[in-house]
Amino acid sequence: MANYTALLDACVLYPAPLRDLLLSIAVTGLFRARWTDQIHEEWIAALVREGRDLSVLERTRRLMDAAVPDCLIKGYEGVVDSLVLPDEKDRHVLAAAIVGGADVIVTSNLSDFPAEALEPYDIEAQHPDDFIICQLDLSEELVYGAVKAQRARLKNPAYSVDEFLQTLSKQRLPQTVERLRKARHLI
Repeated sequence: MANYTALLDACVLYPAPLRDLLLSIAVTGLFRARWTDQIHEEWIAALVREGRDLSVLERTRRLMDAAVPDCLIKGYEGVVDSLVLPDEKDRHVLAAAIVGGADVIVTSNLSDFPAEALEPYDIEAQHPDDFIICQLDLSEELVYGAVKAQRARLKNPAYSVDEFLQTLSKQRLPQTVERLRKARHLI
């Protein structure tokens, strides 16, 4: 199991293509993905508000938890009140990152996790695009293999490389898409 630990914020779990990409990379062992039941509740609630089927989302939750060993962080609640962030509703994420031994919080909401608030805990916040680029820099072979496997799982309908890259473009991953486009023969 990887030592580098990433706490995945709810905002990177509810766009399915981004969630699937991050989890596909995580199961390679390149990094250790973690989250909490509260983070699950946030991304699921966001999709239920959009009219998605709760039973399907709960199934996704169970599959995520089963796919990633030791993903759930527990026992962080006592730390929450001692933390200061611009939005106090995000304190549970930082508390979980601290208790869960995270090196990074992967989030699209970087302004919610300023460096000066995270520095005392030796944690940084990274946009998913930057995080995936770091994973590519560590092991292109593993990441390209994970991306290829993710695309292969899409069968209804199947996605061409261009269609898949277009889907990832909608996830605000310009660096990742450009890098994958250059290695299109591998994905």
